[in-house]
Amino acid sequence: MTLRLTAALAASIVLSACGQNGSEPATSSETAASDAEQVTLASVSEENLRARIATLASDEFEGRAPATPGGAKTREWLINEMKAIGLEPGNGDSYEQPVPLVELTVQPDASSLAINGDVLELGPETVYWTKRVEEDVAFADSDLVFVGYGVVAPEYGWNDYEGVDVTGKTVVILVNDPGYATQDPDLFNGRSMTYYGRWTYKYEEAARQGAAAALIIHQTAPAAYGWGVVEGSWSGPQLDLERPDGGAGRVALEGWVQEPVARDLFAQAGLDFDAVTASAHEAGFKAIPMDGLKASGSLKNTIRRSNSANVVGILPGTEHPDEYVLYMGHWDHLGVGPADENGDTISNGAVDNATGTAAILSIAEAFANSTPKPKRSIMVVAVTAEESGLLGSAYLGEAPIVPFAQIVGGINIDGVLPLPPAKDIIVVGYGASELEDLLKVAADTRGVYLRPDAEPEKGYFYRSDHISLAKKGVPMLYADAGLDLIDGGEEAGRALAEDYTANRYHKPADNYSPDWDLTGMTQSMNTLMEVGAAMAYSDDWPNWYEGNEFRALRDEQRAAAK
Repeated sequence: MTLRLTAALAASIVLSACGQNGSEPATSSETAASDAEQVTLASVSEENLRARIATLASDEFEGRAPATPGGAKTREWLINEMKAIGLEPGNGDSYEQPVPLVELTVQPDASSLAINGDVLELGPETVYWTKRVEEDVAFADSDLVFVGYGVVAPEYGWNDYEGVDVTGKTVVILVNDPGYATQDPDLFNGRSMTYYGRWTYKYEEAARQGAAAALIIHQTAPAAYGWGVVEGSWSGPQLDLERPDGGAGRVALEGWVQEPVARDLFAQAGLDFDAVTASAHEAGFKAIPMDGLKASGSLKNTIRRSNSANVVGILPGTEHPDEYVLYMGHWDHLGVGPADENGDTISNGAVDNATGTAAILSIAEAFANSTPKPKRSIMVVAVTAEESGLLGSAYLGEAPIVPFAQIVGGINIDGVLPLPPAKDIIVVGYGASELEDLLKVAADTRGVYLRPDAEPEKGYFYRSDHISLAKKGVPMLYADAGLDLIDGGEEAGRALAEDYTANRYHKPADNYSPDWDLTGMTQSMNTLMEVGAAMAYSDDWPNWYEGNEFRALRDEQRAAAK
C-alpha cells in the first residue's frame, strides 16, 4: 500500500490518507491546484520496522552503550543499513561523525564545597561537579549573589543579571522560570517551561556572565523531580564532550543545593527566603548580594577519555540537495550493568530507543522508494550518548555537518511505545513551531487529533536530542504516540504507558517482544513521514511561532542565508 501526496507548486503541501485500494479522497486544495505535481509516497513498512527494532534490542549489541564493543557493533550495523537503503555518507565520505567523550568523576573524599568554612555534605545537602577537564579545580572566597532565575531573555524583556557584575562570584539560582512560578499565561510561556527554565541553560548563562560557581536551589515542583533524581543523576561518573577549550569556559563548579540548605543560607545573609524568591517572579527584579557569605570549592577529579560517533546518512534531493529535512533519533542505551531480579544484566533499550532508531531508518527507506524522490535532501542522524546528557546531538549542534540555515526543519523520534492505534498524537512542547501545522494536516487525514503533552511545566521539550538543534535556530518537532486508544480509550493507553515507566524504563526488562502490536507505531511513523514530505517536496521554510524563544535566531539565520 502507498500513501499519496499532492503538492501544489505555489501552495503548501496537502497530504491525504490512502484507502485500502490505494485511492484517496480529493481535498479542496487538490482540486483547486491545476498545476499540482503528483507524488506517491511509499509507506513505512511495519515488517521492516519490527525487524530493525528486534535486531537493535537483541543481546548481540549488549545494550548499545557508547565506547563499548556493543556500541561499535551498533554503529557498524547502522552504516550497513544506511548503505542498503541507498543513503549516501552524510559527513563527507564517511557515515560517521566522531564524537570525542570525556568522563569526569569527582572524588568525594578529596572534594568539598564550603560556605564560610562550613562544608556542605555531598549527597544529602548538595551535589556538584565540574565541566572543566582538569584533575584539580578550585576557587575560594567567592561572594554569593542571588540572581533569581538566572535568565537573560531579550524577547521577554527579562535580564536577571542587569546591573550586577558576578565575575568570580557564586550565583544562586531558582529552577524553572517565572511563568511557572506565577502561572501567568502572559509571562514567559505561562505554565509551560521555556528553555530558560532548564538547569542546563542556567549553568551556561552563569558562565557567560563570568561566575566562578553556580548553585541551583532544588524545589521538587518546579524541578519536576525529587532530590533523589538529582543525587542519583549527578553523582559518580559524568560523561561530557571533549571540548576544544577543555571546558575552561564553564564555571568552576556547577551544583544543586537542597531547599532547606538554601533557606538557611538566606537566613545567614539576613534575607527572608520566601519574600526574596517571590520578588524574582516580577519583571525588573534586581540581583541581591547575599552579604557575608563566601563560597570555596575544591574538586579532585579522575578523568577517562573515550570515543563514539553519530551515524549520518543522506538521501540527496533531486532539485535542492543543499537543503535538508532532518530525522533524528539516538542509537545508544545503558549497556551492561547489575543483574535484575531475573539475572538479566543487559539493558537492551527496545523502546528507548531501538524504536526511534528503527523508525528513522524505515522512514528514510520509504522516502528512497517514493516516486519521485524528494526535491530536498533527507538527512538521517542516529546520535550517540543521549543517555549521558544529549552529548551526540550537542556535538552535532557545536560542529554542524551542514549549516543550520540549510536545515529546513527536523523531527526527533525517541522512545515510541508499542501501543495499538490511537485517536491522538502527542506533541511535546506544543505551540512551538509551524511544523505543528504540517503535523495537523497529516493527522487530520487519518482522523487523528493533536494533543499537547500533559505536563508542559516539566520541560520535556528541552530534554531530548532535538533541543541541541532547536537552540541553534532549527525548527524541530518532537511528537509521540497517542494514548487515546481506539480500543479502550485513554484509560487503556495510560495504563500501558504507566506500566512501561514503572517496570521497564531504563531497566533490563525493556526488551522487544514479537507480541508487540506495532500498528499504532506504524501509523504514527507514517504521519511523521508525511510531515517531512511536506517540507521535502516543497520550497517553503517553516519557522518557529511568533514569541518562541528561538524565533529571532531563526529569522536572523535565514535572512543571512538569502
